[in-house]
Amino acid sequence: MNPTMAVNDQVTDAAPGMEVDPAVYKTLLESTLAIPWKIDWATMRFAYIGPQIEPLLGWSQDSWLSVDDWASRIHPDDRDHVVNFCVSQSVAGKDHEADYRALTKDDGYVWIRDVVHVVRGDDGEVDSLVGFMFDISERKRIEHELMKMQKKLEALSFEDGLTGTSNRRHYDERLQAEWKAAQTGQHPLSLILLDIDHFKDYNDFYGHIQGDECLVRIAGALKEIGIRSRDIVARYGGEEFVLLLPETSEAAAAVLAERCRAAIEGLHIRHERSSCSAFVTASVGVGTVIPPFESDALHFCDAVDKLLYAAKQAGRNQVRSTFSA
Repeated sequence: MNPTMAVNDQVTDAAPGMEVDPAVYKTLLESTLAIPWKIDWATMRFAYIGPQIEPLLGWSQDSWLSVDDWASRIHPDDRDHVVNFCVSQSVAGKDHEADYRALTKDDGYVWIRDVVHVVRGDDGEVDSLVGFMFDISERKRIEHELMKMQKKLEALSFEDGLTGTSNRRHYDERLQAEWKAAQTGQHPLSLILLDIDHFKDYNDFYGHIQGDECLVRIAGALKEIGIRSRDIVARYGGEEFVLLLPETSEAAAAVLAERCRAAIEGLHIRHERSSCSAFVTASVGVGTVIPPFESDALHFCDAVDKLLYAAKQAGRNQVRSTFSA
């Protein structure tokens, strides 16, 4: 590998009357953080690669002989995509860029941005590829951290701050999405709405701090009753919770509703001001529908709310459903 000759080949015409020492170009190239390189298209061998490659990746300058060395030192998860992309762009004579993880000699990796220029000969055919490799690891690290932060913020925007369940906003969005899906597929959609019995009296007697602890424990119990990943548990408001259950039959929803009621009572949270139990309990309404076309979820939700009201009117700590075994 003759770096002076390879660099010389890339020197463009200087201004008229100006002679430029090729060694100046070589010095400039090898003093930058970017790593210059050249590949001869006919042989697919490196005509040159900058000495900066060894401090960055650990592979010696003389070990970069052909494109096979370049390809084999790309992370396996990136290799096929990057190689296929770069080859196709080069064959088409298009300048291009590619980001990938380059393997280091000590089994680590460095994020690289490869900027490639396609050099054509006088006949218009591809003669060589020249480019620069840039270490973009820090940029990728920052992008990763920003992405994690964004996902966390998105999750928080859909999460109830007290209980960790979904909040009303998330529930409303999911309800609309699942309603449309149920309409399209004509499959059942079930809803469980529950209200903590005499919760105002609980707060008045035990205080709001203990009231918050009570809600947190109830939310935890609801999240552990065996719901699927597509189902959601949400805090509907105040002391009300809702479970949205796509593709759930009327019978299955009724069973799950009773499980919710029993789980809350089974927490054995003392409630001396309750008229229906010595412990905190909940009244539950549950309904199932195969949504008619050209309908919305409002009437269905209202019907489930009426079932909840019926459970409260009948003495509380019970489930009211349209289902009968």
